[in-house]
This record gives sequence, C-alpha cells and structure tokens, in this order.
Amino acid sequence: MHKSFRFNKPAMKTNRIIIIAVCAVIFLALGSIWFFNQRRSDLSDELQATLTGGTSAALVDSDYSKEIQSIYADREYIEIWLLNGRLSKIGEEMLAYIEGSKFDGLQPEDYNLIQIYNMSTDPERKNKKFRNLSSDEKVNLELLLTDGFFNLAQDIEKGKVDPSSLDPNWKFEEKKSEVNYSEILAEIANGKSIATTFLKLYPSSKLYGQGKKAIENLYEIQKNDTLTWSYEAVEGAIDVGQLHAAIPAIRKRLIFWNFLKPYEMEDPTLFDSTMLVGLKKYQESNGMNPDGVIGSLVAESLNKSQQDLIDIASINMERLRWMPELDWDQEMVLVNIANYQLDFMKKSDTTFSAKVIVGKEYNESPTFTAPMSYIAFSPYWNIPSSITHDEIIPAVQKDKSYLSKKNMEVVTGDGELLNMKNVDWNLKSGENFPYLIRQKPGGDNSLGLVKFMFPNEYNIYIHDTPARSLFDRESRALSHGCIRIQNPDQFAKILLNDKSWTDEKIQKAMHQETEEVVKLDREIPVVIVYMTFWADRDGKANFRSDVYNRDEALLNALRSKNSRLAQN
Repeated sequence: MHKSFRFNKPAMKTNRIIIIAVCAVIFLALGSIWFFNQRRSDLSDELQATLTGGTSAALVDSDYSKEIQSIYADREYIEIWLLNGRLSKIGEEMLAYIEGSKFDGLQPEDYNLIQIYNMSTDPERKNKKFRNLSSDEKVNLELLLTDGFFNLAQDIEKGKVDPSSLDPNWKFEEKKSEVNYSEILAEIANGKSIATTFLKLYPSSKLYGQGKKAIENLYEIQKNDTLTWSYEAVEGAIDVGQLHAAIPAIRKRLIFWNFLKPYEMEDPTLFDSTMLVGLKKYQESNGMNPDGVIGSLVAESLNKSQQDLIDIASINMERLRWMPELDWDQEMVLVNIANYQLDFMKKSDTTFSAKVIVGKEYNESPTFTAPMSYIAFSPYWNIPSSITHDEIIPAVQKDKSYLSKKNMEVVTGDGELLNMKNVDWNLKSGENFPYLIRQKPGGDNSLGLVKFMFPNEYNIYIHDTPARSLFDRESRALSHGCIRIQNPDQFAKILLNDKSWTDEKIQKAMHQETEEVVKLDREIPVVIVYMTFWADRDGKANFRSDVYNRDEALLNALRSKNSRLAQN
C-alpha cells in the first residue's frame, strides 16, 4: 500500500516567505530604477555648464543669480520644474502662480511670463504646452521659472516698490523678511506644494485675501464690458430734472454696475426720477452722501472703468504688502485717512465707527502705528511752533487782544504763566519764539473737550473739535494733520472699558476748567492707513477718492519693470 504524498508545511511556509522576499527586492530594485529614470535629469550637464561658466538669457538681469547657482549646485543640477523635458506638475503649478499674480495686483510679465509663453508650442492656447524644446530652451525655461519664483516670492512678501523712497508720509517700520526664499524653494523641489509654501509669504491680514478675490471678480466683469468709458466732464452739479450731455453715459454706467435696470425714457439727457433712485444707491454703496446730486465726486467715481478700478485695487494691495506684521485680531484703533473713518476693532470685527477729519493736502496726515496710552479730558492745546509762527504771532501783531479772545495764554518751557504784555512779539527774521502758547480748556478749545494720546514723533493725536458741523461734509481733509473725531465721548467710554466711567462722569470730565489725564489700563495700538480700496468679507469692493494724490506715483512704480526694492 502506497503512502500518500504530503506537503511539508513548515518547509512550504519558509519557501513562500523566501519567494515573497525575493519578489519584494526585485520590485523595489525595478521601482528604484524606474523612479531614478523618471527623475533622471537630461539637463544636468547643460544646467551645470550654464550656471558655472556659461551664459543664460534667463539670468542676465536676475537679482538672484547667486541664490539660483547655489540651489542647483546643492541638488546636483537636477531640474525643479521640468520632468523628462516637459513641465512637471509643480512646474505647471508655478506657471499658474505667475499667471495669477495679476490678482495680487502685480504684473505677471515681471516674472518672465512673456519669455515663458514664447517657448510654448502654442502661445495662444490657454493651457500652455512645452514640447520639442532644444536643450538650451529647456535650460532657459527652467531658469526663467526659478528666477520668476524668487522675484514673485519677494514681491508678495515685502512688496515690489520701496515705500520709503516713494511716499515720504509712509512712517511704518520697514517690513522684515520672515523666510529664506532658497529654503522654501528647496521645500517645493522636495515635493511640498507651492500653495502651502506661498502661505508663508502672503500678508496675514484678511483684507489681503478679500482684496485678491475682489480683483479676480473685477477681471471677470471686465470680460463682459461693452462700454467706452470716455471721460464725462461735470462742472458744478447736476440736480434731478436737469438736462446734461453727460447723463446718457452716467446712466449706462449705473446700469452696468447694477444700480439701475434698463428702462425707457423720453429724453436720454434728462436726469429723471428713475435714475435718481439708482444714483442714491450708488452714492451710499461708495461711501458718499446719498443726496442724489451728481457732483464732482460722483462724476470722478463713475468715470472709472474696470481697468481703473483694478489699478486702484493693485495700488492698495501693494500697501498691504508693505505693512509690518500686525496681530489683526487684537484690540486696535484703525483710521483710514482716505475713508475719513475711525474703527475700533476687536478680533477683526468693528465694534465702533466714527467719522474723522484729517489733514489738509499740505498738512497730510502720515501713516504709522503707535500705542494709545492715555486720555486727556478738558485738555490744553499746546500750539505747535509752526502754527505759532505762521498764524498766531501775525494775528497778535495785528490785534493785541487776539490771545484773550481765543482763550490763549503764554507760558515758559517750565509751565510758568507769563504776562502777555511783557512778551516781545516783534521777532527778527529766522528768530524762534522762546515761549509756548497754549489754549485753555473750554468749549472753544481747538482740541474740543477731550484728546486721545498715542505719543509719537509726528505729534499726531485724535481729538474732539468745536467745529462739529464739518463732519457733515463729504470731503474732510481740513485739519493741520491731527485727527478730529465725531462722538468723542462714546469713543472714550469704549477705551476706558470701566463701568465706573458712566456717561455722566465722562461728560463732567470733559467740562472742567483744568485738564485731567486718565491713563488707560492697557496700551491700544493705533494704526493709521491710507487705503483708497479694500474689500469686505462679503467680497464687496470699496473705493475712495485719492485725497492726497498718492496713487498715481505708486501705480507708475508698480507698472514699471525697474521698480524693484531699493535695498536689492
């Protein structure tokens, strides 16, 4: 009787393990060969030759030649953006970021976009393909993208234009670079997404992301624009019921911006009641007094095309890039000069708003930040020497009773009160007035009944005013540089944040014969900005008049190829 054949189970299990292990080794070996063949650079020699001794058109004008040479040397001259002679996935992503830089208000052409497009198989196609390139063309494409990365990274993080050389009223501290561009490029080369990496570069303010979406929306609107946007001059004002040659164009623009629906009319040049309704909506939406009158401010605003608005938005995105790093969620006082408005912010939400009056064009209020530390109720006004020389002394020379009429007095540097009759008012040319003139507390005091102090080298502070009717004006660039606030008692109550400071107590403090200084229990940052554009959380774009005429110079610098930061 034959014995049946039986498997030796332990031996079978051992053989199976051996076979699996051998297969795994072969698979890994083949996989490694495939991977390294996939990542095998067919440009290493050319890149090395170009970067160590040759010449490349891509780097002729580059500010980052040394950094580019170093990063390729560190990776043995393996490409970052190309794979087997074509754009890789991250190469396509980098190209998309360069193309999308226009939504940051930047010029994609500054990041080599035209030269890159000229290498594509079909430059007119939306999705560019790069096939059948020579070795030299591949090297140039690779280096153009790398140079574009460095320049775009810098411009997004710090801005393209040097603010200190362009705007003498920009008084914020210089923004410090927080990242090493070579290091984050190495992260991208090692597989980290560009989207994640660029998050380190963008300003932290939510205003920036909101502004970017608003610009993207403006580009979409521009695609459907059929209007000519010729300049329509309006001298004086146009009231409802009047005829004017500019009315047809203004009506079309109100319809274009969805403040009016198309309708039939008897006379296109008539400013009719239907158009009046749309105009008031437009005025209210754009921060104007909705009085239904077509004046210079309305005409200026409605003469702006989508491209004009994109330019204005671009200017202000650059200003946001200039801003030093701030904690936008902290408690802060935010003043936008161009909007004539103060906002008290908590966790990025506005809890209090007030109209403000800012400096005249020749007394422009600067932009800066400083901590508010105390409030002065029933304040003295220590008159600046410039006003003393230019206005007070000439007035006293004409009228010896001027100071008493204005409730003013003369004191020494130590605060000693002087008899005005003993003061020599006849200064010689170039001679400085040796004393201080101040206005005593009271309802006629130029600072009003309270001032809010955030000590700074520019002698700027926020204060009340006896001329409260000026807040009814649409344009409020009227002061010597300081910021006058509407409803100062409400502002004081919010800052004090103390139940013991009742409305009655605040009013009493504001109506004393002597100044009372109250120190705040914490320092509150005051941030003074000049923004002629910003976007709300809901994506609504807001535009304001360029009261100080600062926008044009910045736009010209932004649109210039040679406006790289001065420190480079």
